[in-house]
Order: sequence, then structure tokens, then C-alpha cells
Amino acid sequence: MSASAAAATRPGPIPLPGILEIAAYVPGRDHVEGVEKVHKLSANETPLGPSPKAIAAFREAAETLATYPDGGATALRDAIGRKNGIDPARIVCGTGSDELLALITNAFLGAGDEGLYSQHGFLVYKIYVMAAGGVPVEAEETNLTASVDAFLAKVSERTKIVFLANPNNPTGTYIPFDEVKRLHAALPPHVLLVLDAAYSEYVRRNDYASGLELALTTDNVVMVRTFSKIHGLAALRLGWMVGPEPIVDALNRIRGPFNVNAPAIAAGAAAIADDAHVAASLAHNDEWLPRLTQGIEALGLRVTPSVGNFVLIHFPREPGRTAAEADEFLSRRGLVLRAVRAYGLPDALRMTIGTAEANELVLAALAEFLGKSPARG
Repeated sequence: MSASAAAATRPGPIPLPGILEIAAYVPGRDHVEGVEKVHKLSANETPLGPSPKAIAAFREAAETLATYPDGGATALRDAIGRKNGIDPARIVCGTGSDELLALITNAFLGAGDEGLYSQHGFLVYKIYVMAAGGVPVEAEETNLTASVDAFLAKVSERTKIVFLANPNNPTGTYIPFDEVKRLHAALPPHVLLVLDAAYSEYVRRNDYASGLELALTTDNVVMVRTFSKIHGLAALRLGWMVGPEPIVDALNRIRGPFNVNAPAIAAGAAAIADDAHVAASLAHNDEWLPRLTQGIEALGLRVTPSVGNFVLIHFPREPGRTAAEADEFLSRRGLVLRAVRAYGLPDALRMTIGTAEANELVLAALAEFLGKSPARG
């Protein structure tokens, strides 16, 4: 008996069809029972923390907690607009990019409609499509990378939204902007292309673009971004979207009247203007992404080439060397990585680029787990 059918036999309100068939999103762990010091490398948070200017703005905002925030998040939209050369009227802010993805889905996809995403794409796409009564559809990936041809092969008369995380989480792979444009050009005009660029600031490839150009010049593309990663404001839950005026108008009609709180507005505006802090975060990532990749590969493990602030580590299925056993081994040492079985990757762990101390500890612990000499990062 399905969860929905079981619920129908119990007294009380019954959720809408399909709601209880949704597998709830499970965040990365942040603690280990019995371990005092934990290095949390499971949620792709920045090891440098937030901008000092953002902290100061947050503290100043604490003096006005009794007052409702600006319902339009004007100061934040203005700051984002100045930074990116965007008319603030084309921007919507939300409680994390997650809220914006949910609003987009609720506004443009209904019962029986299809929402399309890549095979190992962000789990919330499926959740939001199902929550709206829609049908989730996966497009196969090639070498853990989104495939435009696979996407287009799955587009049907019922497709209403195509979600593309670029770079993708948890694989760390990306597709060049030319491929993004090819995907868009082949989509029917009524299909909305959602470009999730949560990790775009970290990408150092000449053929990559976040998708801002398409979001500003087409009628059926939006781009969503987050302050949770490079800006270090994950605790505040803050994101933004840019897109065509009619789509912005639709989202403003259904979002909460005060969906972004005042401290988040203040901290976000300060964070996006702090170029020095962003540069420091990029420098740290630029140093440790290749060092970790090379160090892990030197131990005999495979790492999917990543352009984000994390790496996907693949383990063999041999007893004593599996991903699940490595996860337990590392956790006992206070090194918490992200198991990605829910993404269809049971033989892999995702590791956030952490502090220098955490990164070195992981390399040493993996060497111990595999019975090898520590790799020199």
C-alpha cells in the first residue's frame, strides 16, 4: 500500500494526491555522535565564512527587528542590479533559491505537466514538480554531465519546465554556454528554461556563462542564484532570480509579502558588494580544488572533474573500501562528507572544499582508510 493510500484510511485531513509519495530532502549532516570536533564538509558552505561587512550589516539590522522588512527587498535588488548591470525591476529575491524554484514551479507547472531535469540533478527539482502535481522526468547524463540531446529527447507536449543546474550539484560538472543556447533554441516557446547557477562564481572556464544573457534577452529563460555558497550566508536563506518581466510579475503575485527578512536584505546587499571577500574565497577554492583532486587521485580513487567548490569522490565496491565504509571511517574522525545515494550515486561521496586543516585531514584519513601513504597535496 502506498503512503497516500495508507493516509486515506486514517481520520483527519488527507494531503493532496502524490504528496506522501515525495521523498523528503535530507540535508548534509552537521554532527557526529560522540565526536567533539567536526569538520562539516557535507553542504558546500564556504570555509571562509561571510563577509565582515555582511556581519556588520546584519548586526545593525538587529536594531529594527520589530519592524516589517521592505516587501520588495529594494536595497538588495538595487545592490544585485548594480553588481550585474541588471534593471532591479527584473529581479525577484527569495528565501534561498529553493523558494524561488518552488515559486517558479507553482506558477508554471500544474497537475499532469512534466518538469524535466538531468539524471543526477539537484533533488529539489523532483520534489517541487511532484508537490505541484506534476510528473518528474529525468534526462540521462553522459559521463555525469548534462546532455542537451538527452534533454531534447525527453521534451514532450506536456513539458512545461526544464531545470538545468550549471554547474551541477553533486557532480560538479557543467556544459558550455553554447550548449545552453542550443538547448534553449530547440525548446518550444511555452517551455520555461530554469538555469540554476548556484555555483557559477567558482567556474574558471572560458566557455562557461551563468545564463544571465539569456534571462535578459529571451521570453522563456530565468536564472536563479544563491547567497549560500560563495557569499557565506547559508543561515539566512537568501537567493535571487532574474528573468523576463511577465515571469517576474507572476512570481511577485504569489510570493509572500515579506518573504525576505530585513537582516538578510542588509547582509546580502553588503555581501554582494564586497569584492575583496569574494576574491579571497575564489583564491582559496582555486588553490584547493586541484590540490584535493590530485591528492585523492594519487590514492587511487577517481574524482569527477569539478568546477564548483566541491569534489565527487568515487569508491570501489570491494569490501572494506566502499563509499559507505569510507563515510563511516571519516565520520569517526570528525570529517563529515555527503553520501549521495539519493542522487543515484551509491558508490560516491561529495566533499566540500574546506579549510586547509580539514582538507589535509581528509587526505590523511583517506590514505589511512585505503592503507596507503598520505598523498602530498
